[in-house]
Amino acid sequence: MTTPPSSHPTPLLRPPPPGFIHGLSQITSSLYISNGVAANSKLILSSNRITTVINVSVEVVNTFFEDIQYIQVPVSDSPTSRLYDFFDPIADHIHNVEMKQGRTLLHCAAGVSRSAALCLAYLMKYHDMTLVDAHSWAKSCRPIIRPNNGFWEQLIHYEFKLFSKNTVQMINTPVGMIPDLYEKEVRLMLPN
Repeated sequence: MTTPPSSHPTPLLRPPPPGFIHGLSQITSSLYISNGVAANSKLILSSNRITTVINVSVEVVNTFFEDIQYIQVPVSDSPTSRLYDFFDPIADHIHNVEMKQGRTLLHCAAGVSRSAALCLAYLMKYHDMTLVDAHSWAKSCRPIIRPNNGFWEQLIHYEFKLFSKNTVQMINTPVGMIPDLYEKEVRLMLPN
């Protein structure tokens, strides 16, 4: 991966320890993604100086710690769930926290689909990244991200709203509709 322009997130100085990607992953200097377990760890929150926790789930209950702002985005991880309505307000909130030198932790149950989709929307809006570049960046920081297909469709619409063009399309494959950036992976899984 090439070094992103200065408007893009600053990369980590060293990769996280093996096995740690399922916990907390740093995306930018002020944005992190995690699963629900890590989001409820006082040690993880304090050692990473998290000031805002955004819970993008209906099933994870947060433990509330002093001096941390909590926001709930009650969305289930279903392709029919409407996450699009939260793209702008959550991206704006993450940006506002950063402007006040705070740090935001986005989480859902696993830190794979819902929180990843909101992270991609934020990267597009505030780091001027295309959807394909935002996905590539976030995946380099947290290899397990994989928004569901419904969220991909919503992200594709959001990218068009922001930039009047698309860098990702949904395509029909033997396993159904998928984002085209997963096409090679799907082909490798199918028998010839």
